[in-house]
Amino acid sequence: MNIVIYARYSSHSQTEQSIEGQLQTCYEYAKANGHIIVGEYIDRAQSGTTDSRAEFQRMIADSDKQFFEAVLVYQLDRFARNRYDSAINKAKLKKNGIRVISAKENITDDASGILVEGVLESMAEYYSAELSQKIRRGMEINAQKCLSTGSNPGLGFTVDENREFHVDPEGAEIVREIFEIYANGTTVADIVKYLNDKQVKTSHGSDFNKNSLHRMLRNKRYIGTYIYRDQETPGGMPRIIDDELFERVQRILDRNKKAPARARGKEEYLLTTKLFCGYCHEMMTGYGGTSKTGRKYHYYACKNAKKGQCQKKIVNKKYIEDRVVLECRNLLTESNIERISKEVATACESDYDSSAVKRIKAAVQETNEAIENLWKALEHGQSVEIITERIEKRKQEKEDLQTQLAIEMSKQIIFTAPQIRSFLYSLKKGDIDDDNNRRGLVNIFLRAIYLKDDRFTLILNGGNKPTVIDDILLDEIEAALEESVECSSLVAGAPPTGTPTRN
Repeated sequence: MNIVIYARYSSHSQTEQSIEGQLQTCYEYAKANGHIIVGEYIDRAQSGTTDSRAEFQRMIADSDKQFFEAVLVYQLDRFARNRYDSAINKAKLKKNGIRVISAKENITDDASGILVEGVLESMAEYYSAELSQKIRRGMEINAQKCLSTGSNPGLGFTVDENREFHVDPEGAEIVREIFEIYANGTTVADIVKYLNDKQVKTSHGSDFNKNSLHRMLRNKRYIGTYIYRDQETPGGMPRIIDDELFERVQRILDRNKKAPARARGKEEYLLTTKLFCGYCHEMMTGYGGTSKTGRKYHYYACKNAKKGQCQKKIVNKKYIEDRVVLECRNLLTESNIERISKEVATACESDYDSSAVKRIKAAVQETNEAIENLWKALEHGQSVEIITERIEKRKQEKEDLQTQLAIEMSKQIIFTAPQIRSFLYSLKKGDIDDDNNRRGLVNIFLRAIYLKDDRFTLILNGGNKPTVIDDILLDEIEAALEESVECSSLVAGAPPTGTPTRN
């Protein structure tokens, strides 16, 4: 399995030697388990209480490229100490088929920790609309003025201290060249190779790929359109590309767009990063395809089996997911709901970290004092023009700080025991076929599955011991579900011929 290492040390208690020790242990672990290390991400003198770490964020962004299948850390506290940040960032990696493994700990965190992270991640999805409103409040003020809301401005643009957009001459020249050579018939693949050969980077500092290039060619900012959420403001930004060239590129993109049948599937594979082959212990990955008759297939396959290096047959996606979800929901007993609610509430309180909020509040107070002192200087007859200019600048600083404060305070999430209890009961009583309910149950309770052709072993958080489901129990399951749609055994039929689509 291709993996990357993430290492970090804190400025107050550790040194560069800490990194060397972490790397040595991780390399030894990788060698012992047959993993191939394809990269390292190292944050020096960075606290784990925040995910605002340069190399950490680069790792999360690189997960989109899917050139690695796992992130190896010395211990899980190197990844994050804040449970909420850990849950959310693990969820981002999971969507790309990537899991987090620890060189010094078992499969992942302890069962209690997984329960906490699973509940937080699942509740965050349910409450995302409410939470995002708090963040948007500060952003919408800037959006009304066509100012930066903090997102990446894109190649060819810069943002000044007043959050205003400006054209970056060097970057704009690259953007124009890209639009022109694409409009003249050069393929996306050739442009990507050309840019990477010249070592031209995206605005995120990464190599170009087909997705990043397509996003650039579709970006209306280059014709001066300010975009915030679904609202577009023509003329709200400085222009880099003229309308004629932009429209010509859009026509070519539309013409070259792949047919829907060939597009990558949007099917969600619930067991991604948690399903392992029972024979070789390699991760099993979701695939989909369409047969010649038009029937769609969705299944999990062992990566080694795809290479002809393992005997494991593919398994029907719906069957294995339905069975696992049912087992997870069975853990929502009255006593478990009460215990989990208390544990998660306690963890939320202990993980509450208001250091960033305190720092920003102190800065706001300092700015208020500075403004007050400037007014006093003005009253004592100092230069009106200079003092007035400095007051306005300080007011702008205060407005920016208050926006940051609103964003930071929205991150201080503390779910109470009654809220958590209510959420868990909604999973227990809710529709078992609902995507959110299924995702929540798997996130909270499922630790790992080891799957063979005639049985599988579930390792569940909250269970007293691993649950082994063998062929005898499977016969009972199939008899009970005989009339259900597309019910199948642990071994699915052969996938459709042609190239499968990996989730």
